[in-house]
Amino acid sequence: MKYVKATTILPEELVLEIQKYVQGKTIYIPKQKTTYQKWGTLSGGRKLIDDRNVSIKNAFKNGRTFNQLAEEYFLSIETIKKIVYSE
Repeated sequence: MKYVKATTILPEELVLEIQKYVQGKTIYIPKQKTTYQKWGTLSGGRKLIDDRNVSIKNAFKNGRTFNQLAEEYFLSIETIKKIVYSE
């Protein structure tokens, strides 16, 4: 995350208003919900995990055990169960 000095991007009136509540502190201003993207959307990480989970579910349906899947995918048995039983 890159920090930006408020006085370089915000109008003076707004800086003065914010200073009524916060002075000399770092604050986080979140994105609007309409511009928010879920984790891994841009990098493709989310798709990789979704594809892995589909493979795990298919392997379980084809007879692989929780133990086998946990060893193959380097995940705990509990994580494999969560993936298999999720919708």
